[in-house]
Amino acid sequence: MLSTLLLSLACAPQSDSVPAPEPDSTPPNFLIVLVDDLGYGDLGADLSGIGGQKKHRTPNICRLAAEGLVLTNGYAAAPNCAPSRACLQTGRTTPRHGIYTVGTAARGKPLQRELIPVPNTVTLADAEVTLAEHLGAAGYSSAHLGKWHLGPDPTTQGYDFNVAGNQAGHPRSYFSPYKNADLEDGPEGEYLTTRLTDEAIELVGKMEAPFLMHLAYYSVHTPLQAPPERVAERRAAGVKSAKYAAMVEALDHEVGRLLAALAEAGLAEDTVVIFTSDNGGHMPVTNQDILRGYKGTLDEGGIRVPWIVRWPGHIHPGVDHAPVHHVDLLPTLLTLAGAEQRGSAELDGVDLTGLLTSRIAPGPRPLFWHFPCYLQGKSDRFEHFRTTPGGALRAGRWKLVEFFHPGTTAAPRLELYDLEADPLERADLAAAQPQRAAAMYADLMRWRKDVKAPVPSEPEPRFAGAPDGS
Repeated sequence: MLSTLLLSLACAPQSDSVPAPEPDSTPPNFLIVLVDDLGYGDLGADLSGIGGQKKHRTPNICRLAAEGLVLTNGYAAAPNCAPSRACLQTGRTTPRHGIYTVGTAARGKPLQRELIPVPNTVTLADAEVTLAEHLGAAGYSSAHLGKWHLGPDPTTQGYDFNVAGNQAGHPRSYFSPYKNADLEDGPEGEYLTTRLTDEAIELVGKMEAPFLMHLAYYSVHTPLQAPPERVAERRAAGVKSAKYAAMVEALDHEVGRLLAALAEAGLAEDTVVIFTSDNGGHMPVTNQDILRGYKGTLDEGGIRVPWIVRWPGHIHPGVDHAPVHHVDLLPTLLTLAGAEQRGSAELDGVDLTGLLTSRIAPGPRPLFWHFPCYLQGKSDRFEHFRTTPGGALRAGRWKLVEFFHPGTTAAPRLELYDLEADPLERADLAAAQPQRAAAMYADLMRWRKDVKAPVPSEPEPRFAGAPDGS
């Protein structure tokens, strides 16, 4: 029933506006539920109008969507973990903080890389100001739970509490003993997603209001591990990726427990809940029927992610199709909190308060991605890489993608897609609409200049196609 309700919401015509809520002088709490590698179509509901994963049962997240605002064109700031998280925390795109990828930017074999990629940073600089630091200056207490991936300790970046967060990009095990120095082991066999929810519920009772809770589940990142009884049940039902389905359903169960705890504590109406993912889904298990690509690509399947925002009495339930980006969260939360920006660093997002509370979309503006790195793997474009160095721009219904590799090509390699008519990015219109492609490319170039985005241009001497390559 919930899935049916959500589908009707997603397919309903978008209303121009809704009545603005009555002003409230009490700043809200914020609960950000950031899931790792949850694809756009991996929930058991249609959050998009173009399809969901019917074999995943996620009634609690469906209920959250039915009670909140579903943003069907919600984007992550990068196609993989660390850069996306850095952008969300700072409200700044990747060229600002220099975290472009996970580990080295030179992934894959050097004889297959035509260019030397831009050096990558793996730790968020102390000079960068995080959500916790901005809101802490306005009197918020804060807690981080789960995956951090931006340095050894989120408490050095403004968080008052840290549970299980460090430089690790994935758990060594989803079952205790966890071998995580920042999380005490529980009883043998305890499930990590359950444990993080237990810790979050305990902190809800401890933290002084107003609070920011950043609950960054390690799920549903590999290794694919889930409670055995859930896996057995999904296998018995004939589900192909039974472990992944069980992980998604275990996540849903824990999200439901946490939301119930907020309600029992009388905090549901005082808390803005934001549910999203750090990037697209993992290729072997994500639902690729509705979007092209997956984690690690600049295709829609790599950067478009679930976005749900709920604040009872303030955000009217429904669906909106305005394109939004993770860098928008920081300026939006500052406005909702009545807080001032700390420091003078330039923010790249826009305030979405009007969209959330009155359904007034922000004015036309482009969204940008910059990924000057190689990721090994395979895609329908590249034999040896998920993606090669490049960038992307979305403006309205149009998306432009540029690849810097191969670097010997005189003209830029551009692809142009009409996402409203072609969400699967099947028809490249760059040759058919050269003027539009050229205008968008000029906008992309201007943005790169404005943010000082480095573009790799130096040839890789070990490349097999180079004069001296082998």
